[in-house]
Amino acid sequence: MKRGKRYQDSVKLIEKGTLYDAKDAFALIEKMPKGKFDETVEVHFKLGVDSKHADQQVRGVIVLPHGTGKTQRVLVFAKGDKAKEAEAAGADFVGAEDLIPRIEKENWFDYDVIVATPDMMGIIGRLGKVLGPKGLMPNPKSGTVTMDVAKAVSEIKSGKIEYRLDKNNIIHCPIGKVSFGVEKLAENYTALYDAIVKAKPAAAKGQYIKGISVSSTMSPGVPVKLS
Repeated sequence: MKRGKRYQDSVKLIEKGTLYDAKDAFALIEKMPKGKFDETVEVHFKLGVDSKHADQQVRGVIVLPHGTGKTQRVLVFAKGDKAKEAEAAGADFVGAEDLIPRIEKENWFDYDVIVATPDMMGIIGRLGKVLGPKGLMPNPKSGTVTMDVAKAVSEIKSGKIEYRLDKNNIIHCPIGKVSFGVEKLAENYTALYDAIVKAKPAAAKGQYIKGISVSSTMSPGVPVKLS
């Protein structure tokens, strides 16, 4: 795949064979040629686990100190008082059975996260084949299946993110925007790093974190030293 000039110019700023301190890596990203929008900064953790085994899964949620810079659109499946609580907490969309055909037949996906009360999961289960591949299925482990919908909506709006392994045993997570600056990005990075270390499965053997890199939307990855 041929890369554009901006990407190639960014690659030249990275010293081959060098592992950067996190703050230095973010400072380097700041120096790279920019796009016409405020790029998202992501961290990529390569872990020494095998995601094919249930006892080696790494998954969790964290509220980043400075959020992600992106306003998450939240859809809540709830009824009665819980629906009112979700609306009061700032949910973008609230409903129940009435939303199912809209999602199934109209391919409606104008939201980033779905929260649901436990009693709604029987209904939402019908959407598994649609929501699952998009990573939108509510899950108790991520705090998106809960009776405390107000708290869930509030946390998501304030920068709560979910981290989880992909099939290549890598965790990809947004930690902010380039405009955040080095200090805020570093604080978000540290919070996420600590959470992933604490989430180490008991069944994991050998080196747990094998590699870390950070990048912006349009930039190459900058390798980071392991703490």
